[in-house]
Amino acid sequence: MSKIVVAESAGFCFGVDRAVQMVYNELDKGTKVATLGPIIHNQDVVNDMAKRGARIIDSVDELQPDETVVIRSHGVGRDIYEQIQRKGNRMLDATCPFVSKIHRIVDEKTKEGCFILIAGDANHPEVQGIVGHCDENCLVFKDNFELKHFFENLDKNFQKTLAFVAQTTYNILIWGKCLEEIPKHYENVVIFDTICNATDARQTDARELAQKSDIMIVVGGHHSSNTVKLYEVCSRYCKTYHIENSDELDTLNLIYAENVGITAGASTPAYIIKEVLTKMAEIEKETIQEEENFQELLDQSFKKIHTGEKVKATVVSVNNTEVVVDLGTKHTGYVALDDLTDDVTKKPEDIVSVGDEIELIVIKVNDAEGTASLSKRKVDEQAGYEKIVKAKEEKIILEGTVQHVVNKGVTLNIYGVRVFIPASQTGLPRGAELEQLLKKKVEFIVIEVTEGRKRAVGSIRAVQNARKEEAKAKFWETTSIGDTFTGKVKSLTSFGAFVDLGGIDGMVHISELSWKRLKHPSEVVSVGDTLEVYIKDLDKESGRISLGYKKTEDNPWEIFMNNYKVGDIVKANIVSITSFGAFAQIVDGIDGLIHISQIADRKVESVKDVLAVGDEVDVKIIDIDEDSKRISISIRAVLEEKADNAE
Repeated sequence: MSKIVVAESAGFCFGVDRAVQMVYNELDKGTKVATLGPIIHNQDVVNDMAKRGARIIDSVDELQPDETVVIRSHGVGRDIYEQIQRKGNRMLDATCPFVSKIHRIVDEKTKEGCFILIAGDANHPEVQGIVGHCDENCLVFKDNFELKHFFENLDKNFQKTLAFVAQTTYNILIWGKCLEEIPKHYENVVIFDTICNATDARQTDARELAQKSDIMIVVGGHHSSNTVKLYEVCSRYCKTYHIENSDELDTLNLIYAENVGITAGASTPAYIIKEVLTKMAEIEKETIQEEENFQELLDQSFKKIHTGEKVKATVVSVNNTEVVVDLGTKHTGYVALDDLTDDVTKKPEDIVSVGDEIELIVIKVNDAEGTASLSKRKVDEQAGYEKIVKAKEEKIILEGTVQHVVNKGVTLNIYGVRVFIPASQTGLPRGAELEQLLKKKVEFIVIEVTEGRKRAVGSIRAVQNARKEEAKAKFWETTSIGDTFTGKVKSLTSFGAFVDLGGIDGMVHISELSWKRLKHPSEVVSVGDTLEVYIKDLDKESGRISLGYKKTEDNPWEIFMNNYKVGDIVKANIVSITSFGAFAQIVDGIDGLIHISQIADRKVESVKDVLAVGDEVDVKIIDIDEDSKRISISIRAVLEEKADNAE
């Protein structure tokens, strides 16, 4: 073998990593854990969890009273949640957010009367979980041939809308073929793109790598759906092997392969990929050991240097414009100030001293004169570039300061590498001023690397989205009805206010904003206001959070009852007139009824002859009905009392 390349998107995806970490976190705390089925399709990880005490169960009935049950990343049907609730055990839901999205889609479309068509493996737990949210109003098809058969046998009187979803790990190429089978004349169709972005990227990277390789090695569990899909994708372009771990490499013939590509399924941890690479390096080392020994002897007999080569050298002298180094060859090496650093404020003596051993890259060799021009700056840039590449491969979150606003984005420099962040990846709303990010520290991940130009593309939005998903997952795990939050009003609608609780939104219905009757939430709150709210209701399946805002102490009835009693004489304002009397406001939000017989100390034929809306009158509270929250008040009683006092 002469070259081994690992696909950029190989290994754990977000959903699998989240599920595995949830289990390990519980085990670290000493929690008794039972996973409903293997947490992921990787036997090495499952075995390690079992050693640490995690138990795999096949049904809710197997749960022990003190165990915490974990729903694995594949998700489950609605009935499983109900069984766990009846059982009473604590539950952690590790369902991949992308799978949960499919559950919400099929649940909503089922309620709308649609017929659900699911692309996937009917025996796979993820697909079984999706079916469990369809109320049996669905069909699972494995490929375009089965879908074609469905349409050929579809009843002509069938009127339901067809809603299409796909297993998150479904083969993107076959998905495209399936969509081509939908009859052009059939208009009642809605299609949802539910193949996970990570799956899409992983299959695309694997396909591109397979096209350039002699052999592809796909690492992952033999029962892992997405790993099997990777094997199918790669097999179309070159000889492909599917192995579960490095032990299976011994059975493969890799000696005569010049280019070997490696990819791994979403349930394959990084350490297994590393073990495979280490084992392959050992195989390669044994194969070419004799060639290396011969080359080493040849290099020792006559050492040459070449343009672009990285070398080690010892600093011989330092002046204001350059550094002279000993390369251990017949050449004298020179490092100009511009090739020493890109910091214009520094001199050579600020960077190196005589006797230092430094790494350099050869820029130019002049054998006739016995000189070589070298660069330390390029080494530093290369080291930074390697860090950037590693950050991309491992999805490491980096932090940097935005330096420039450029056409369609912003740039920053980290590890000596220029990173461009497109406007669409800044996390700002479409059309927002990018200048607001200038000189600001931002967190981002690297999503693309340009090898030739040593440049990279980053995404702030990806970090924000990941943090939001993390916040959402934590919210649903830890929040209960009655919990209080401080949040900001994000938007207003005619029916309520949406409040940001920290990465997840809840809604305060208009009836919960005030004890008064409101025409619009803007009468009470504005976008940007900070509110103290509490959880009224949680609906995890729909993702809806109902919030309360009204406080008991602000209840007008409570205020009235605490300050007034039967017999009190108070001032009230007439707010409406009816044929049988008038209503007068005693306190804000509380009205009392003045019956027509209580308006004056004489017989009144028409209320409007005596009272008008807006009049302020003295009334006596003659009755309070606490159960029905009704108050009877009287002007006549006040007049009679004044007459008695006058006598």
